[in-house]
Amino acid sequence: MSYLVAVPESVAAAATDLAGVGSALTSANLLATAPTTQLLSAGADEVSAVVASFFADYAREYQALSVRAAAFHEQFVQALTGASNFYATAEAANASPLQVLQQEVLDVINAPTRTLLGRPLIGDGANGTAANPNGTAGGLLFGNGGNGFSQTTVGAVGGAGGAAGLIGNGGAGGAGGAGAAGGAGGHGGWLTGNGGVGGAGGAALPGVPGFNGANGGAGGAGGAAGLWGVGGAGGTGGAGGAAGGEYTDAAGNNYYGTLAGNGGRGGNGGTGGLLYGPAGGGGQGGVGGDGNGVQSGYSGGAGGAGGTGGAAGLFGDGGAGGAGGSGGAAGQLTGGNGGSGGDGGHGGLIYGNAGYGGHGGAGVGALLDLNNGVSTGIFGSAGGAGGAGGGAGLFGNGGAGGAGGARGYSGADPGLGIAGVGGAGGAGGAGGHGGWLSGNAGVGGQGGAGGAGRFIDANNNVFLSFQGGAGGAGGAGGAAGLFGTGATGGAGGEGGASGLASGGVGGAGGAGGAGGLLVGTGGTGGQGGLGGGGVADASGVAGTGAAGGEGGAGGVSGWLYGNGGAGGEGGDGGATGVGGQSNDGTSGGNGGNGGNGGAARLVGAGGAGGAGGNGGAGGPQGGNPGLDGVGGIGGAGGLLFGNDGASGAP
Repeated sequence: MSYLVAVPESVAAAATDLAGVGSALTSANLLATAPTTQLLSAGADEVSAVVASFFADYAREYQALSVRAAAFHEQFVQALTGASNFYATAEAANASPLQVLQQEVLDVINAPTRTLLGRPLIGDGANGTAANPNGTAGGLLFGNGGNGFSQTTVGAVGGAGGAAGLIGNGGAGGAGGAGAAGGAGGHGGWLTGNGGVGGAGGAALPGVPGFNGANGGAGGAGGAAGLWGVGGAGGTGGAGGAAGGEYTDAAGNNYYGTLAGNGGRGGNGGTGGLLYGPAGGGGQGGVGGDGNGVQSGYSGGAGGAGGTGGAAGLFGDGGAGGAGGSGGAAGQLTGGNGGSGGDGGHGGLIYGNAGYGGHGGAGVGALLDLNNGVSTGIFGSAGGAGGAGGGAGLFGNGGAGGAGGARGYSGADPGLGIAGVGGAGGAGGAGGHGGWLSGNAGVGGQGGAGGAGRFIDANNNVFLSFQGGAGGAGGAGGAAGLFGTGATGGAGGEGGASGLASGGVGGAGGAGGAGGLLVGTGGTGGQGGLGGGGVADASGVAGTGAAGGEGGAGGVSGWLYGNGGAGGEGGDGGATGVGGQSNDGTSGGNGGNGGNGGAARLVGAGGAGGAGGNGGAGGPQGGNPGLDGVGGIGGAGGLLFGNDGASGAP
């Protein structure tokens, strides 16, 4: 005999649908009653009267049949509804004893381990509470760890996630209270299971009037996996608190919060499974607190650093580094610097790609309003440095270095005020080394661009009267393993523009990575950054162009065979803008020198030197052009055989 499977919810839904169909048919029949049962004769003759009577009788018979059909339909719907209720009742009656029996069996199984070890053999751990914030561990054999409690009390650390047993996932860490760290994620199952994510750090409360802002809480670390599983991601850092505003004491003295709080650091990513599994990424750093922008309100808070990516086990990818937090809005002097990016995690010992470095956090602009005293500073803040890429194991690619953070444009916002020196760009992170047997090395991160220095008058005219910020240096390229080509160094950041003063110097290019330890060509050096130009502003005056950045040196070759890497080109010097007055005869910036070529070891040619950068053009009223940069020196050829590299063009 065949078995009948009934789903009470589906039966109840079908009954509801049928009831709707019956209601629609009944309404349609009622609307058709009068027009069809009371037909008027088309004419005064007997034939017309007979025809009208025939159709009216037919309509009345249809209505009578429809009433009987509606009654049957209603009975069928009632029967179907009753059946669904009967099935649901029977299912509940059967389920309740089974659930009780199941729980009783589990209680018997778990009793010995609860007595001896304080945890069940099978079952999930309990979530944390306000009284006991940490999540409890899952069953020794099977079960997930409980989640940590997310705090609502100021300064209270978030609860840690509970660990799993043999099979299961670790619990998530709870968020920290205001200004406190988040809880760590729980460990994944020893056999298989993912680590829990770290809890977010608590955002700090704003400073009370007259006092500084507090720092944001750090993100919790991600939980590690067991033999097989994914590492938990690190928690995000909390935002820093804003500086307190004005406070007046009984004697009439005014006090201000001078500093804003820094953003919290992102949590580190958890390690991947020992046998297999990717690692968790690092958490993002928290945003710095805002400066109060009034008298004695010096600066915004710095952004928090990104967390480090977790490392993989034997097989798996390393976790990416967390991005640095952006700096807080400026006070009277400067904004907060961007936080540095976290380093990428190492790839699997046997196989796996390494994690890339986190990008540096952005700096912020500055502006001082001379009318109403609401200040956002004079100096633009610096961007954070990019994180280094992780290294690979035997087989795999190294992680790329993170880019340096964006600079703070000084005086970027319109309005009355002054703003001064632009912030420097952050340095790029170094690339990670490639796999020892096979794999590409990671490229170096690009340096951040410097910010422009600006001045804004009462008529909202923009004057670039202050020095531009320097560009950040590029990160070094990663080295190859035993065999392979070294990675290219990162390009230097562009210098910021200026008006009366000089532009920012371009950042230096990163050095190329070394070729394979035995065989391989060295990496090419990164190009130097463009020097900041002297841009004409509303006064018609153009500032001096700045020097371009130096090119990065080429990487050395492998010991047995390989060519040295070429040096990077020097950055062009900044040009002077065309002003509208006779005093715009300012000089252009010098070009950056080219990077030296990398040397060969035993057999191979040396790398060519990089070309020098072009000098910037001078102003049209007799301004001198900048000097061209000197070309880099070619690398030495191999000790046994190989030509020296050519020197770079000037």
